[in-house]
Amino acid sequence: MVLPPDFISQTKPVFGDSLWADFLHAMEEEPPVSIRLNPLKTEGWEVIEGEAVPWCRGGYYLKQRPLFTFDPLLHAGAYYVQEASSMFLDEVLRQHLDARVSCALDLCAAPGGKSTVLRAALPTDCILVSNEPNGKRAQILSENIQKWGAPRSYVTNLYPRDFRKAKLQFDLILVDAPCSGEGMFRKDEGAIHEWSKANVEKCWRLQREILEDAWQCLCPGGLLIYSTCTFNTQENEENVRWMKEELGAEVLPVDTPSEWNITGSLLKDFTEPVYRFIPGRTRGEGLFMAVLKKGGETEADGRKLEKGLQKLKVIYKAQEAEEYTQAELTYQQALQYLRREALVLPEDTPKGIITVTFRGLPLGQMKNLGPRANNLYPKEWRIKSTHIPAEYETIFRYP
Repeated sequence: MVLPPDFISQTKPVFGDSLWADFLHAMEEEPPVSIRLNPLKTEGWEVIEGEAVPWCRGGYYLKQRPLFTFDPLLHAGAYYVQEASSMFLDEVLRQHLDARVSCALDLCAAPGGKSTVLRAALPTDCILVSNEPNGKRAQILSENIQKWGAPRSYVTNLYPRDFRKAKLQFDLILVDAPCSGEGMFRKDEGAIHEWSKANVEKCWRLQREILEDAWQCLCPGGLLIYSTCTFNTQENEENVRWMKEELGAEVLPVDTPSEWNITGSLLKDFTEPVYRFIPGRTRGEGLFMAVLKKGGETEADGRKLEKGLQKLKVIYKAQEAEEYTQAELTYQQALQYLRREALVLPEDTPKGIITVTFRGLPLGQMKNLGPRANNLYPKEWRIKSTHIPAEYETIFRYP
């Protein structure tokens, strides 16, 4: 892997010789494959030949990468394919989440991995707003939130300043900020080609704008979790220091065992508790995370928040699922359904709207006409590949 010379000259002195050598070695290795189970849909399931991700409930490393696209259970929301480092959010929530939290915001949420971590950890009656400013990415976010299938979930397509202008308040805000993407170099060669010192400069400035808007939407006493997938201190420690000095944020610690090999601050004379996942030291991709608390004490008003959201661009709101007759599909039928093809259901299937399932989990609806059933799976979600594996190779053991 050829890294940009400016990245090397900027990052090597920050890492130091030993950490830099470990990082370079990891850059030549294949990244680990990991998934996280949906606790709403997989009770009693076991991952075959999976190794638990230690900082995340339901997170597992896999020995090899399956053909995820052709697994109906992925499309049913049974699990999410997620980079292991980013699952650290679950440990943060486990240690700092207040059971009284009523409203949470994932401000830069696409494609939805951290939002589904939030949704699994939050109280069931807590409102979660998952937001993405980019329209196309917001549609991907909406798909993933819908497939995960949890109540009290919203997806919005707004800019951070829109929440501030609407004076919406939240107990918990996650800012997984747009960044220069250095932590994705191993997974995405495009991130290498897009990297530049000018982009780093642009990113840290944008991050502070986003953080300032987010801070105004955070209730006194609330938590803001800040993360990036990059390595430089400008977008990481220096932003945390700015929040402490300019916004009055308190930086909270997270207890982490030494065997997790998480790195602390790499900024000279900055000793606040921050958490870096660096390939070669930690089993995952690059991640930076910090937990910040706002002074004071109050609670967000969920009813007021929902009224405020009615005036903004909400592209998805979770509703109570309608109960329809279910029809279980074979593996081949499930893939045909996911490709949005017509199917013939069993003769005794009632006419009308039918929920089709695989391994008991709903995939979506069809309209059964008798001789055939029309496919109601969303066009934009369909599998486009014409290849269909002959057999289903599951990664799970079921109860």
